[in-house]
This record gives sequence, C-alpha cells and structure tokens, in this order.
Amino acid sequence: MKRWNIVLTGFGTVGKQIARLLQERKDRYRQLYQADVRLVGVARSIGGLYDPHGLAEEGLNAFAQEKKAAASAWNAEAWLAKTEADILIEAGPSDVQTGGASLGFIRQALTKGMHAIAVSKGALVVDYSGLSALAKEQGVQLKISGATAAALPTIDLFTYNLAGCEIRHVEGIFTGTTNFVLTSMMEEGISSEEAIRRAQAMGIAEPDPTYDIEGFDTASKLTILANAAFAAPIKLSDIPRASVREVTPEQIAEWKQSGRVPKLVGTIRPTADGIQAAVELKAVEASHPFARVKGTTKAIRVETDVMGDLMVVGGKSDPVAAAAAALKDLEHILSK
Repeated sequence: MKRWNIVLTGFGTVGKQIARLLQERKDRYRQLYQADVRLVGVARSIGGLYDPHGLAEEGLNAFAQEKKAAASAWNAEAWLAKTEADILIEAGPSDVQTGGASLGFIRQALTKGMHAIAVSKGALVVDYSGLSALAKEQGVQLKISGATAAALPTIDLFTYNLAGCEIRHVEGIFTGTTNFVLTSMMEEGISSEEAIRRAQAMGIAEPDPTYDIEGFDTASKLTILANAAFAAPIKLSDIPRASVREVTPEQIAEWKQSGRVPKLVGTIRPTADGIQAAVELKAVEASHPFARVKGTTKAIRVETDVMGDLMVVGGKSDPVAAAAAALKDLEHILSK
C-alpha cells in the first residue's frame, strides 16, 4: 500500500473542512486506491504543525484555537521546506493582485516535486501559466477544481468530458453570492443593498462583499479557466466587469414587466482575435436555461463543434463543497 503524505496551507473554514474530510475518508482511500493517506502538516499565518507520522485530531483542534503566533520568527517557507510530503493542498487567502503567500507555497511545493492542489485563486490568477509549466517540468500535477467554481464542474468538464472537442462558447453563473442577490431582488422586490445585507447575515456574503458583488470573483475564475483550458494569456485586468450593486429597482421592474431575468454571467469565447472573456450583467429571456437557476446555485453552458451544447447546473456554495472539490482532485491524483 502506497503512503501519501499531505500538507495543508491555510486553516480557515475551508482548510478545516479539508482536514475533517481527509480523516473521514481514510478507509475509502485504502479500499479504492490502496492508498494510506495522512495529513502530516498544517500551516496558517500564526505557525505550523508537522508530524511525519500524521497529525492527530486533538492537535489539529488545539492548533485551530490558537490566537497568537507560536514564535515571532515563524517562517512558513522554511517550515514547508522541512516537511516530507507528496501533495500540497493550498487553501489560504486569495490575493489576486500579487498571488500572496499561496503563490510561494505552490511554487515551492512543485519545485520539491510535490503535486499541488489549489483552492485559493490568487496564485492561479497571477501566474497559472508559470505554475503549470513548472508542474510539467517536475513531472507532477497541478489541480485547480476548488479554485474554478468548486462543486460546479468546470475545468474537468473542459479537459476530461469535452476532450477532442472545439469549444466555441462558454457562459456561466460562476458566483453563488451574486446569483442570490439578484434572485432576492427579483422575487422579493428588495434593493441590492438589502439583498447583500441578507446574504451577509446568512453567511453567503463576506463582511466586505466587494470581491463577489463587483464581479472580481467571476472574473478571477474566468482568468484561470481561460489560461488553463484555452492556453490564453489573459490577465484579470483584461476582463471587463459588471457590478450587481448598481442594479436599481427601476431596472428590476422593467425586467419583470418584459419577462426577463437578470444574471451576472461570465463568458469565454474564441474569436479571430484570440480568446475574449467578460463579466456581464445580462437580462436573459424566461426561456433561457439560466432564468431557472436561482439562489446560490451556479451553472455553466458550453457550445461545442461535435458534442453540441452541454449545461451543468448545481453545486453547493459553501466551505464543505470547496473542500470536497479539492479532495476530488486528490482522488484524481491517487487514481493515477
């Protein structure tokens, strides 16, 4: 039975769910893949834990409760360099401007010959092409399901299910928060600000919802997908964005009267001038399949040359779903 050592960087809400699911699925990995999977290291901003034999649940719980840095000289890169692991799961905060610590962790892991599973988007937005090239050079895998709409299949849809096809158009509702806000405005007649506050109270939106509401989340996912699935050198700054916050009650009334439904839609389209991507506020006709995608539900629709049009709807928008997407990537690695 092959031993697989896992290190996890980022121990917030998603990271904790990843650790929990890893523990719960140990027997599954043994039975299906003859794999002895052990979480041997966990790091967060205040410090890190490492046990080459595997971390115990009690130690993880205590680590999660710590409020201050264990030592002022905490050096995450030095910590990662000392770990003996086969796979890095990166679930830290996303910094879409610089890549943040996540970019350094993934580069370091790939350079060491570790497979890397990215949940946070920042590193992939900033340098997917460089990280992908490094993974190929080292003969390891870089997996990104958790960063590309998580429970909604996107990158796997392109690379596995549609292998050999020419993809002619992609459109999707990639951000559950914005879909919830627009659905609430249409169905309950409330303002965008009230819908945002409601989403925050339910834990759907962040205390600062700008990243989702202003279209950055959707644009980040489009940036990664365009680079990963189409080899398009698109940057986040190249993608025009629309804001849900700017939707007015008058627009809502007009759309209701005309039988249309507003959606924040991300699009990718190959053109004669290269790959084009955009985040647009669209009022779709009631007959459009997106009109029936409500609440936090996400969706993707793809037009191809030989397989026709395909659409996938669903996928939870919560930390457990994001963790499960990362561990789907893990199973793909174990299966090979």
